[in-house]
Amino acid sequence: MRILNDSREIAEAAGQELGVSEWIAITQDRIDMFADATGDRQWIHVDPERAAQGPFGATIAHGYLTLSMLPFLGAQVFAFAGDVARVNYGLNKVRFVSPVRVGSKVRSRVEMLDVVDIEKGQQVTLQYTIEIKGDEKPACVAETVTLLMAS
Repeated sequence: MRILNDSREIAEAAGQELGVSEWIAITQDRIDMFADATGDRQWIHVDPERAAQGPFGATIAHGYLTLSMLPFLGAQVFAFAGDVARVNYGLNKVRFVSPVRVGSKVRSRVEMLDVVDIEKGQQVTLQYTIEIKGDEKPACVAETVTLLMAS
């Protein structure tokens, strides 16, 4: 895991790949829990028998489940040291490139695209590429914006 110790190190990381997370299995249980939490119980996610006959040949993870895993996967790749508040500011762009079939393993490749000094700290733009083990195309590519504010 890469630790960015201060604002100088964070700024110097702009344009660099920060690293890659471990592979995480996408189980039906994980998909079902996400469906329960969000109320999105579309059959392509929660009905294995029907989904086997559907367009993907199996149930697939919700795109937003994949997106919601960014903090968990990112925490395996990098951390901001010190007493800094990390606030999600938004997303510049998100694309769900390929479906994540149940039983797949995913990981995140993280690149720090840009760092801008702001009045209260720094604005960091990160790109997360969620890879599917054994697939050429990624599941998701998301560009996030995070505000880092000193306490």
